[in-house]
Amino acid sequence: MPVLLALSLLGCAAPGPGGAPMQRQTAWGPVSGSDDSAASGTWSWKGVPYAQPPVGALRWRAPRDPQPWSGVRPARAFAPACVQTQRLYGPGLNNRYDGTVGSTLGRTVGAEDCLYLNIWTPASRPAVPRPVIVFVHGGSNVTGYTADPVYDGAALAKHEDAVVVSVNYRLGIFGFLDAKALKTGDPAEDSGNFALLDIVKALEFVAANAPAFGGDPRRVTLMGQSAGAVNAYALLSSPMLVARGRPLFHRLAALSGGLSTAASLPPGGIPSVLPAPVWAARGDALVRASCMADRGATDAAQVRPSDTGGASECTADWLRSLPADTLLQVVRTRLAPLGMAASNPIPDGWVLARDPIAAVRAGRYLRMPVLAGHTRDETKLFPQLFALSAAPGGASGRLLDDGAVFSLAARYDPEAPPQTTLQEWIPPAYLPPDAPATGFDARARQLDAVWFSAIRDDMLDALRAQRGPVWAYEFEWDRLPPPLNQIFGAAHTFDLPFVFGNFGPSLYSRFMFTSANAPGRLALSDAMMRSLGAFARHGDPNDPELGTRWPVWPGRLVFDADLQRTTIRVR
Repeated sequence: MPVLLALSLLGCAAPGPGGAPMQRQTAWGPVSGSDDSAASGTWSWKGVPYAQPPVGALRWRAPRDPQPWSGVRPARAFAPACVQTQRLYGPGLNNRYDGTVGSTLGRTVGAEDCLYLNIWTPASRPAVPRPVIVFVHGGSNVTGYTADPVYDGAALAKHEDAVVVSVNYRLGIFGFLDAKALKTGDPAEDSGNFALLDIVKALEFVAANAPAFGGDPRRVTLMGQSAGAVNAYALLSSPMLVARGRPLFHRLAALSGGLSTAASLPPGGIPSVLPAPVWAARGDALVRASCMADRGATDAAQVRPSDTGGASECTADWLRSLPADTLLQVVRTRLAPLGMAASNPIPDGWVLARDPIAAVRAGRYLRMPVLAGHTRDETKLFPQLFALSAAPGGASGRLLDDGAVFSLAARYDPEAPPQTTLQEWIPPAYLPPDAPATGFDARARQLDAVWFSAIRDDMLDALRAQRGPVWAYEFEWDRLPPPLNQIFGAAHTFDLPFVFGNFGPSLYSRFMFTSANAPGRLALSDAMMRSLGAFARHGDPNDPELGTRWPVWPGRLVFDADLQRTTIRVR
């Protein structure tokens, strides 16, 4: 979006024709949102297109600006999740958290027509433009959806007098794919990083249209969690964005993520950036396996290779003609058994740096304040991964499968006596959980040390070496009803309800929240939202009402609370 057009929209925050308060004029047409002032004190616009649907000829292409529209477009409902294989954290059949999450595990859900964003603002006209927080959800870059109730932006927007935006982006093979058959000669198109380009396109929408919603396009915080944090760091160090000059965002909040190759991690570290040839091999495998599946072949030798990376008939047009479900079935049945089902940013050298940590250490990144988050027990959400190596135990730390977890989580009564036991969840080899070196707690710490902590430290140390302003928090709230406090503790994602101020129904809400822990957790959520709001406004998370001064990295602020009040401290 041209800069002049973006600047021309600075005065477009007035009501639409006839004084309709929920109508806003975007660069591509007017939208009408919802007045939620009575319930939440906010206005919202949901399902606003920021790009053309990436379908047909636009599948596996860089996103294009939306087609302009003339009539007022309703923007009152979330758009579909991006197409994905449903997991425990996915949207089910109805694009929301409901009982179908448990009945659709392993099935294709969502839609390819999914490049939409959502906007929340306080239900008032700002005296000055508000800071903007753009949130990128997690989900291992293969799942997730903005309609997850934890990500609702109303409470955060109201609490911090900010504009909050959440973004859908392409997932799995639709978001990250390096295949010879798709090459065009354009470095952006050929990067394979379609999901990253989606997020860039969404940020361009914000730059052009934030003023129409009362937002300040010069104070945009890009916030991502888990895979969203990986993607946010990817854009921080993107050669494409560095070359652009004018930044699309001005602060970065990265929760539970990092962006390291194996080169900069300690031995045994789990990198979030794999070498480009790995992704090229996976792209070639998808093309070949899709050809095999289309022909009923069972042997790779039956697929005749060509210079397009698949069979002679398996062209880009043919790939784009296949139903999304067919392609995801190939991933589930043919690639997953080969360990080729994962997705993550591809180090192509243009959209993503070949080695992002090396790029930061060389000063080739977007210099801005960075706020990082980490939960004390990140890996207690993934104890199956204790089986990755002998170091964290060599065998899965979880007895229940996802279906059983969902069933229990959906009906659990946190106010009643315990309805589960440690023995139902944790294998005997990891009990008691507090056994030194071999217990569940120790194994979780050992896995975190080579994974989440390792990639966080790698990035923050590199940023700090460049004298950039860097802060970090450690989330340690674990006042869950027993035995869930030992099973999960302060697990991965458990800080998000506090960041967004959302404690209503969601996947783990019945495991986490009780009337007894409400005073302490609400006070802690207030402190965490204040810190994020201060960071979005000023590029510094310090807030006078916090009562504690944030240390710069490698110091950390510990966010915790007992049943009644916060216990925030410096480490």
